[in-house]
Amino acid sequence: MAEKKRKPGTPGPFSRWMQKKMNARMIRKVRKGKATFMGMNVLILNTVGRRSGEPRQTPVAWFGDGEDSWLCIASGGGGQNPDWYANLMAHPEKATIELPGRGTVPVTPHTLEGSEREDAWKIISTAQPRIAKYQSKSDRVYPIVRLTPR
Repeated sequence: MAEKKRKPGTPGPFSRWMQKKMNARMIRKVRKGKATFMGMNVLILNTVGRRSGEPRQTPVAWFGDGEDSWLCIASGGGGQNPDWYANLMAHPEKATIELPGRGTVPVTPHTLEGSEREDAWKIISTAQPRIAKYQSKSDRVYPIVRLTPR
């Protein structure tokens, strides 16, 4: 049986299953206080599904931006914005994050543009040069979101 052709950047069924397993494992690790993955800090982003209205939990890498501000990059594997980004933008008033030792924090997301995005990009690409490499291979500009406590 021939395998179905997919659009580039679209995950297949195995990779969706694997992603769910990896996300569940990372969420458990963050809640136990072990909040890094591949050298990056990780938080749990709690959103509401834009179509389903169901709660969603996604481990997301973050980069510090001041004392009470977190930068997240919506790379989504390069091809498209990740679901968490669409959910976050659809229901920004319902967003919260979980950080080890801090509990749940209600946050306000703000997609950065212009010089704000450039400054944030410098922070992210300096901390993780491989993200700049991924960005250079993509046809789209990855959104950068600043999360601040509400």
